[in-house]
Amino acid sequence: MADRATELFLTHRNLLFTIAYEMLGSAADAEDVLQETWLRWVGVDLDEVQNHRAYLVRITTRQALGRLRTLGRRKESYVGPWLPEPLLTAPDVAEDVELAESVSMAMLLVLETLTPTERAVFVLREVFDLGYGEIADAVGKSGAAVRQIAHRAREHVAARRPRGPVSRTATRDALAAFQHAIETGELQGLLDVLSPDVVFLGDGGGVKQAVLKPVVGAERVARILAAGLGQLATATRLPALVNGHPALTVHFDGALDTVLALRIDDGLVTGIYAVRNPAKLSHMVEEQSLRR
Repeated sequence: MADRATELFLTHRNLLFTIAYEMLGSAADAEDVLQETWLRWVGVDLDEVQNHRAYLVRITTRQALGRLRTLGRRKESYVGPWLPEPLLTAPDVAEDVELAESVSMAMLLVLETLTPTERAVFVLREVFDLGYGEIADAVGKSGAAVRQIAHRAREHVAARRPRGPVSRTATRDALAAFQHAIETGELQGLLDVLSPDVVFLGDGGGVKQAVLKPVVGAERVARILAAGLGQLATATRLPALVNGHPALTVHFDGALDTVLALRIDDGLVTGIYAVRNPAKLSHMVEEQSLRR
């Protein structure tokens, strides 16, 4: 029975991790949720379970909901802006446009503005296309309540989500222009690739130096980036696929120091997310497979 439980769990592991990660924005916490899910799963009588995938999703969702409420209290005392934990993702994530959008840094920040239950319902319905009845079982609400929550969450996200999918060519061109401007130190080059209302967020977690509040506007963001170019001159900058989107990683003496994830709309950089907190960089070592 244990072997069967293990086989079923491993079959759905990437799906369960993706659900937990989208609900939490933290790979480390998503891994903890999977461990808790496994401990409960091995105690289940599998012969009594009609739909193993649905049962595992329900356990994972409930565990993630509990942890999400704990994370909310933690974030209240976090030093500076809190950013999601970046993932080094496999190429197939980028090929699934809807999945890539759902795990992008920009979307995960939008999901942060939802209540825990709204976030769970939105993720399960809009990203994984689960039925309302299945979601109701997972979040402990009635089907009617789940429909109302889904409608409310959908409207909330629609008003704040990225403007729309960007072609890979436009994304690559914008990233290349951004990287060139960073490497050459051309202020005008930065201004040319930054949207007038670009937002720069930095997450050092109180451990590494980072901006303590959002910086808004092309000129202000360009000055922030230009001020750091002296230090960046000794760094190695490498392209990477982070959360399904092109990004830059900054290394000093071979060690990863910063992940620069970008939000690109209409060929311009509208968001820059600089994750420097060392505790959030551990999942940038191996590619993570995500599944819907």
